[in-house]
Amino acid sequence: MSTLRKSLWMTVLVLAGPLAQAHIASNGFLSLQVDGAQVSGALELAIRDGELAVGLDQNGDGKVTWGELRASQTALQVYVLGHVHVAGADGLCRMGFGPVQVNERVDGSYLWLPFTAACGRVLKHLSIDYTVLDAEDPSHRGLLSLNASGATQTAVLGGGSAVRLFELDHSSPWSAFIEYLRAGIWHIWSGVDHLLFLLSLLLPAVLARRQDRWEAEPMAAPAFVNIVKVVTAFTLAHSVTLSLAAFDLIRLPGRLTESVIAASIVVAALNNVFPRVTEGRWRIAFAFGLLHGFGFASVLAEMGLPDGARLVSLVAFNLGVEAGQMAVVLAVMPAAYLLRSTAFYRRGVMPWGSSAIAALAMVWFVQRALG
Repeated sequence: MSTLRKSLWMTVLVLAGPLAQAHIASNGFLSLQVDGAQVSGALELAIRDGELAVGLDQNGDGKVTWGELRASQTALQVYVLGHVHVAGADGLCRMGFGPVQVNERVDGSYLWLPFTAACGRVLKHLSIDYTVLDAEDPSHRGLLSLNASGATQTAVLGGGSAVRLFELDHSSPWSAFIEYLRAGIWHIWSGVDHLLFLLSLLLPAVLARRQDRWEAEPMAAPAFVNIVKVVTAFTLAHSVTLSLAAFDLIRLPGRLTESVIAASIVVAALNNVFPRVTEGRWRIAFAFGLLHGFGFASVLAEMGLPDGARLVSLVAFNLGVEAGQMAVVLAVMPAAYLLRSTAFYRRGVMPWGSSAIAALAMVWFVQRALG
């Protein structure tokens, strides 16, 4: 193995370590129930996020015990008081907490912090300022479920966004559309695994396989058609299963779905290094896209589809996913097309970039299947 190849492979291994942890989107779940002048609810944070916030692992052994969690309860409550502000017409609502508990979700254990908030007078609107992990992890978002007046509103909070104001006497389909559009865009941009699968299929779209080697596609039209086929097939496939899962017609276990998504990335990336399917890659995009749709549906399962705006919210979420996806495609593929004739792209980006993606996805597969 040449010195250059050794260096490239070492780079792959070094980069795979931190990225293997970075692929997991950091989500908090804030559920609120408004009853007159009082708000009751809970904040759920992943154990790993609680560790970032207040340092739960007091003895530094890499594990958080129940005793350490209970010992950190006051610190957690103080942290939440400083980073979750609920307010009505009379200003900030006075928050009180119940005992910390643990809730199991598909991606691991979560802290469950129940609380009540007294707001002074009957609430007509509610403002929420959510700054959890803004300093520690800017990618963190809070998925809000707000129940009031027999209706449910949802929103994605955090990320440096301004204080959000919610009217409690009505919820328009248009506001639901905007919220779910945002959620779809955020989900695809934070879902590195979905993007890497698509990237694995798009990298060879500007190349052609001739005499057992990758060569630059001489004409723009075939490269453009290849890109359109892959993106369209992926879009159609995940739209179908996302819709079926959102309306509870078909559901797959979360661990199975996430494991197969990781495996699909391995297959797609290794196909660039050891080509077996060089024509009709859109078929791979469609087949595995069906499974990725169940992955997209997981965030909808957490947010729920609001009554009276279920179809609007589903369409908006799907459009958000497509907007986020197309933004990445438009950013990457022009550069790929311009570089397609260079040795850097054909001998560097294609084999070594694909190898890095495959190595990272294999780590994810082991984490998801056996973790």
